Amino acid sequence: MAQDGLNYRDAGVDIDAGNRLVDLIKPLVKATARPGADADIGGFGGIFDLKRAGFTDPLLIAATDGVGTKLKIAIETGRHETIGIDLVAMCVNDLIVQGAEPLFFLDYFATGRLSPEVGAHIVAGVARACKASGCALIGGETAEMPGMYKDGDYDLAGFAVGAVERTGLLPRPDVAVGDVIIGLTSSGVHSNGYSLVRRVVERSGLNWAADAPFAPGQSLGAALLEPTKLYVKSVLQVIRATGAVKALAHITGGGITENLPRVLPAGTVARIDLGNLTVPPVFRWLAATGGIAPEEMLRAFNCGIGMAIVVDAADEERVADAFADAGESVVRLGVIEPGEGAAHVTYDGALQLGAA
Repeated sequence: MAQDGLNYRDAGVDIDAGNRLVDLIKPLVKATARPGADADIGGFGGIFDLKRAGFTDPLLIAATDGVGTKLKIAIETGRHETIGIDLVAMCVNDLIVQGAEPLFFLDYFATGRLSPEVGAHIVAGVARACKASGCALIGGETAEMPGMYKDGDYDLAGFAVGAVERTGLLPRPDVAVGDVIIGLTSSGVHSNGYSLVRRVVERSGLNWAADAPFAPGQSLGAALLEPTKLYVKSVLQVIRATGAVKALAHITGGGITENLPRVLPAGTVARIDLGNLTVPPVFRWLAATGGIAPEEMLRAFNCGIGMAIVVDAADEERVADAFADAGESVVRLGVIEPGEGAAHVTYDGALQLGAA
């Protein structure tokens, strides 16, 4: 006697759920339309028209990233509304350090069993961040993969493309000894170091629903899901208004220690005054609870600075004022001095890691 035939749903993949997700996200995607892209989805590829976007001699800049194990907190708390903001921010913040305007974004969402409602929450965050960054969401991929992921688990990846006129590419070749480094404050941990964050939480004995020791009125899970700050609008505004930004560094995994040297010439050292940093409470709590040494904090986390900017000393005040006018909190980090060998960072003073 013949066995009953199998279908794709029996194998764990629900095509109807995928179609339902597409229906839920279509208006979210459409809201990200910008000159050069209508942000429709459903085709085999997304289209972008550089001419309509106003470029004449552009270079394309591409970036890809994920959210890391911050996803585990979103999954375990059931809070999916902001994790898509992190996904976009980690990509577009990398584009702007080269002076590029983000043009379009694509996302990849993989899960063990697709929940259209959860997927829609995630994409809503993606669309919100794309719109805030002037970036069209022109496509993506949803993969339901039973056996690869447990039910409820998912992973995200993002892909962003931006453009910059050839003459505006950063870092500029005139970054030099005597230049000043200023910083823009972060919104929190952003999306790096969460494997260490989760170990600290485990050591603390707290659960995600517990009151956050460093953020009165918030649960620990909600406080640690504070999304990565989007720097696109303020940075592009200041670059265009002042013409004085020489280089930028997105302070992600590796902290200031590893990221700032990537935009400095060989034979220089960035001397950073830690006394100028106001370390946010979340980092003070992590350091105290985890017994994390200051040098490890500076390598694992942004410690309150999400973006570093290099300018000529003569332009420091007007660039700082321009960022303040754009809504950013600005910190003077230090100066570029002569060094030997590969560019690196040295610190003066101590990281202020008193009790949160």
